[in-house]
Amino acid sequence: MSALWGNIVGVMTLILMATFIGIWIWAWRPRHRPVFDKLAEIPMLDGRARTNSEDTAACCCCKRPDNRGPTT
Repeated sequence: MSALWGNIVGVMTLILMATFIGIWIWAWRPRHRPVFDKLAEIPMLDGRARTNSEDTAACCCCKRPDNRGPTT
């Protein structure tokens, strides 16, 4: 290995570390909190509890009682 290669690797490491830290600081800025709070609520938007009979009543993609696919 040459000294030039070591310098290139060192500079690339510093650039990547600075980029990571910059993105981390950007993400934790207080002005981004409302957006992240709304994004965190997305999994809870359904709002209703599913019963076992709803899960097995019909296939979600074809609305048939079995999972054999759409009717032809």
